[in-house]
Amino acid sequence: MIELQSASVHFGTVAALKDVSFALSRGDRVALVGANGSGKSTLLRAMHGLVPLAAGRRVVGEVPSPRVAMVFQHPFMLRTSTLSNVELGLVLQRMPKAQRRERAMRALERVGLAAEAGRIARVLSAGQQQRAALARAWAVQPDVLLLDEPTASLDPTAKREVENLIAEFSAQGITMIMSSHNLGQVKRLADRVLYLEHGRVLADVSSEHFFSGPLPDEATLFLKGELPWV
Repeated sequence: MIELQSASVHFGTVAALKDVSFALSRGDRVALVGANGSGKSTLLRAMHGLVPLAAGRRVVGEVPSPRVAMVFQHPFMLRTSTLSNVELGLVLQRMPKAQRRERAMRALERVGLAAEAGRIARVLSAGQQQRAALARAWAVQPDVLLLDEPTASLDPTAKREVENLIAEFSAQGITMIMSSHNLGQVKRLADRVLYLEHGRVLADVSSEHFFSGPLPDEATLFLKGELPWV
């Protein structure tokens, strides 16, 4: 569906991605793991085309191009109603008002927030805002869903709710790629794992292999919680 070919991303003098080649196939459930600063968020943004490549190419292999939606670790909410926030992507698609209002309400019902449709989105709890962001992504009916630490800083109940929604969307046929520090979450939601370190992909294996098979030394140390500070 989407492929990076020898892709590098620089932020000033910092190389955030270095010569990364990665292909996302339809139906994949991919988890990106690695220490802070390893390049996970940058890889997600490169897959979406949100950051320019210093080298290499981003290739979209399907016609028409797959529809891509991204949910950020701290989703941005406009200072307006939850319903209007969910409608935003549909406005950008130039969907007629009545149709987008109906689609947005269905999305809020899907994530259990229909009762909050009229509330200002910024006063929702962190977990509710994350569910609203998932509703906004689901409303545009994406082929690919990119998730950047979707349950970071959420309490256990909110994490479980968001995980359940991600699992439902994946079962619906949405291709998913997610960054996460929660290895239990990776086991539950992913069937493929990429391990990144210093902007490079050091392992691209099945989830089963990642947790039970041989790995590069750096990935083994990461799993053991013994990766040294650098």
